[in-house]
Amino acid sequence: MRPTIEFIEVPYSAGMLAIPPPRKKSSARFVDIAAQAQVSPATVNRVLNDRGSVSQATRDKVLRAAQQLAVPRLLPEPHRSLTRLDVVLARSQTPFFQRLELALTRFTQLLDRRIVVHRHSFAPEDDARTAALIRQPPHPRHGLLVAVHDTPLLRAAVQQVSQQGVPVVTMMSDISDVLRLHYAGIDNLHAGRTAGHFMGRLLRQPGPSPRVLLLTNDLRFRAHRDRSAGFLDALQQKYPALECSPALPCRDDPDQLFQAVDAALQQGPLAGIYHSGAGSLGIHRALQRHGCSGSVAWIGHELSDEHRQWLQQGAMDLVIDQDPDGQVLSGMQHLLFENRWLDQQPPAGPNEFRLFCAENLPSQPYLPSSAPLLNK
Repeated sequence: MRPTIEFIEVPYSAGMLAIPPPRKKSSARFVDIAAQAQVSPATVNRVLNDRGSVSQATRDKVLRAAQQLAVPRLLPEPHRSLTRLDVVLARSQTPFFQRLELALTRFTQLLDRRIVVHRHSFAPEDDARTAALIRQPPHPRHGLLVAVHDTPLLRAAVQQVSQQGVPVVTMMSDISDVLRLHYAGIDNLHAGRTAGHFMGRLLRQPGPSPRVLLLTNDLRFRAHRDRSAGFLDALQQKYPALECSPALPCRDDPDQLFQAVDAALQQGPLAGIYHSGAGSLGIHRALQRHGCSGSVAWIGHELSDEHRQWLQQGAMDLVIDQDPDGQVLSGMQHLLFENRWLDQQPPAGPNEFRLFCAENLPSQPYLPSSAPLLNK
């Protein structure tokens, strides 16, 4: 006999289907982005698929909302028109300004072709032409980076541009009492105080004379006023036994610096020299002429290739370097962020300065053309 097969009908129970269907990964939809940006889903569709006409402000809101909601798709790039940035510098052949120009060249080579950087330089004495260019550029301007004197004429020009809504960044030397987006430079007051601190430490036993000579560049630059004031304050507060006359401006001129040091040494021995600017060759020659190179404590600014050699030889003791490459990077980043080319806001506050002595010199020259000189 064949076996009998019975089919038993089992009633359906909802509890028997306990395994849920696989869930799809949730992601922000057009409606979610629309709610975040406070626009319609149709507008979101036009923006994310690059269709139709949408204002720049609305487009920016939609893209910002999509980024905040982590939309898992490649977002369209914001539509940006030509951005023009002006860089206005006092003309100078000092190593610092040469390094500044080199840093600007390197940085601008990395920029989008829709960002145009116009560089202008003027003779240091020509404040009138500098102010005229600041007030009336030959083209539309979306940002201004300046390294100029802090004089009433230039102060008024920068203030006028800022009040017109143009973002302004001061670099290397700040400008007093003006509206600005950012200052890209070191804290020069603290740099001067640092020089005063180390001068006092070097001269705890100043020898036959407690005299210290303070040499500086043009005091129309706020940077040099601040460095000089900081240096004098630190000496008066911490080392009152050291005698230091007011700052003597030598305008980065080696001949003026030679005459200043030569005249001071003719009056008697010097314990130390603090120089806040460039043109140090004059100082070096005067010390050599009087046979006291290496016996006078000498603190200067910028790790130029001259200063590197004198640190190695023991003629100089300390250099305060303000990192011109870092200043250019900081200033340009703030202007680009203000013009919506960067998503992340750059750090605020002054740039850090660096201290160099004979024992921590970097291997690379300050200026590329000086490499053969360093090998001699």
